[in-house]
Amino acid sequence: MPPFAFEQVFASRATRMQASEIRELLKLLDQPDIISFAGGIPDPAFFPADSFAAAYARILGDPAQRNHALQYSVSEGYPPLRHWIAAYMGAIGVPCSEKNILITSGSQQALDFLGRLFLSPGDTALVTAPTYLGALQAFNAYEPRYDTLELTAGANSPAGFIERAAAVGSSVKFAYAVPDFSNPSSATLPLNGREALLDLATELSIPAIEDAAYTALRYDGEPLPPVLALDVARNGDIEACRTIFCGTFSKTLAPGLRVGWVCAAQALIEKLVLIKQASDLHSPTIDQMAMHQVAEACFADQVAQLRGAYRERRDAMAAALEAHMPAGVSWTRPEGGMFFWLTLPAQLDGKDLLARSVAEARVAFVPGGAFFADGSGANSLRLSFSLSDPAKIAEGVARLGTLLAA
Repeated sequence: MPPFAFEQVFASRATRMQASEIRELLKLLDQPDIISFAGGIPDPAFFPADSFAAAYARILGDPAQRNHALQYSVSEGYPPLRHWIAAYMGAIGVPCSEKNILITSGSQQALDFLGRLFLSPGDTALVTAPTYLGALQAFNAYEPRYDTLELTAGANSPAGFIERAAAVGSSVKFAYAVPDFSNPSSATLPLNGREALLDLATELSIPAIEDAAYTALRYDGEPLPPVLALDVARNGDIEACRTIFCGTFSKTLAPGLRVGWVCAAQALIEKLVLIKQASDLHSPTIDQMAMHQVAEACFADQVAQLRGAYRERRDAMAAALEAHMPAGVSWTRPEGGMFFWLTLPAQLDGKDLLARSVAEARVAFVPGGAFFADGSGANSLRLSFSLSDPAKIAEGVARLGTLLAA
């Protein structure tokens, strides 16, 4: 008897679900001769592993803490961790309380929840081109259409967005952006661009989703206020704000624990809590407790260490690109984050180049087309510098430059 054809009863949204090119490329990390610039992966050498080991030992060694850690808990998240995050948000210009915080399974779960909350089939989401692939994957499940968000002051026409959506029976539901060291382009939205994003969201009467995964990893220049901080400054109170801030500990403390958060007006948080309850009840309590202890003890020192190490790697990749890239290739110069974005001559295709690069140069990267909602951007690619030391970066970029020159 042939296997049951599950696809005949899939929901229509299943056609929008595709494997992440990045997750597939992570399998190459198991091949020791591959130099991988693919995943935006923190270097495990910098994880505060001893601090986490001590935190878990304290929790499991104390009967009261142990019983709490291994039991069901509230969907909003571990209260002391939410209190710490609220204080952190206050320090970066967003006065709030733990009632404005929801703990999620990484910021990726937050994006999925927001797609579920706001998008009906055919609704319009405004995203940059390129934009974070994980956001597209999260939103795609809810069958939206996309329009391109230009993150420069005066570049967007609210009327244009409304007209294009109305022409296909759609309405605009939110604008999504990564203001600091964007994944994948590494671009940082200037202050006037942040204000323009708020202006646009206000004129369209939609939320602005601020993905702040890389905000702590600044290597040059002065920090810019989060979009949510500007929103609070305009409106006087987070409860009057339309911006939704998505944060995470994955790029600073430990990605494997999958601890992220949403900071927003309480009315929005309460709605997301209902989705959290239906999704997984709550994030693992013991991991939240450990994250709270480690964040409280060493977050600032940990971020300072990462900035020093990743700045050195950023500089090594910048120097290697200058030395080895042939004419016709251009790239961004990031102030922070984990990525360089390369634009190739128009006739080159990043996917084709990747196949040759892995086979001939033993270098992996992410083709740029994966980051465009409309499938464009074939002649681009993303290089991550966070996982490789400067010597390996120099070698890998040299190999890639030789292949491109050929």
